[in-house]
Amino acid sequence: MRLQLALEVPFFKKKEKKLNFLYVLGALSIRLISLKKAAELLELDVDGLLQLLDSIGFNYSYLEREDIKIEKEWKR
Repeated sequence: MRLQLALEVPFFKKKEKKLNFLYVLGALSIRLISLKKAAELLELDVDGLLQLLDSIGFNYSYLEREDIKIEKEWKR
């Protein structure tokens, strides 16, 4: 099942890179790694990774959850 899911990733040609991308997305989503580290692991620059994340609708913020909450409340 994991292999089939990885094969559906359209951004990389090699199966290993596709799997790595999925692992990096998971680690990034739970803030286990930084955006810079994620880009390094995927052999991309930070801007390229941000564009890739944007193209798949993956929301990433440099802010912590608490910071986002404070910012949203402040703008009201």
